[in-house]
Amino acid sequence: MAIELHTLDGGQGEGLPLVVIHGLLGSADNWRSHLRGWQQGRRVVAVDLRNHGRSPHAAGMGYGEMAGDVLATLDRLGIERCHLLGHSMGGKVAITLARRHPERVASLVVADIAPVAYGHGHDAIFAALRAVEAAAPENRREVDGIMAEHVPERAVRLFLATNLVRGEGAMAWRVGLDEIEADYEAIRGEPEGEASFVGPTLVIRGSRSSYVTDAMLPTLREVLPEAQLVTLEAGHWLHAEQPEAFQAAVNDFMGRVEA
Repeated sequence: MAIELHTLDGGQGEGLPLVVIHGLLGSADNWRSHLRGWQQGRRVVAVDLRNHGRSPHAAGMGYGEMAGDVLATLDRLGIERCHLLGHSMGGKVAITLARRHPERVASLVVADIAPVAYGHGHDAIFAALRAVEAAAPENRREVDGIMAEHVPERAVRLFLATNLVRGEGAMAWRVGLDEIEADYEAIRGEPEGEASFVGPTLVIRGSRSSYVTDAMLPTLREVLPEAQLVTLEAGHWLHAEQPEAFQAAVNDFMGRVEA
């Protein structure tokens, strides 16, 4: 059964709607600066996937389940056809939806992810989140100190901290951590769907990221045969590290699709 997802929905113009799907432990809120830019010429909808942001928590993090949630959201919002953009885990959700329902996807933008199963994990990140959960800290400074014992990169800690809310006297996580950890193997796995998506596709990767290597390109092109590849001087969070270049690449691509 599909989950009713929370969305940020705004903008207007002649362009086709753009639907944005965040990555693991992200949310629609992370995309607000990009949304303001894209909303100048079109309707833009950013979703919170299940167990993320302000969306409900539910068992099951399979790509078919999450793509089903997004499809139900498109139906609820009256969006028959759209540009679909997904980063990381959200990119696999977008690929799954595009493969299963290509008639709904005018174009696909995949940000720093390939349609493959990954071996690396998020053990340190989960350990940091659980340590914060156990300590029940009273403020963000305490949270950062606890996470630093597991995650040395300050930028990653700041990203994770976007999931903090104030609970009853302590800081707490708004993500469905139990549900995410329980089905983490599905998240690491391949996107679902049998057919290739043969519509217009843009793949944007970071030069300092290991998520879309040259060795993965043959598999990527089997699933996304029309993929155009753009490499930005960035790591995995390329839309945050190179926001202007990222937005320009997406705008140029959508403009060519709509021409």
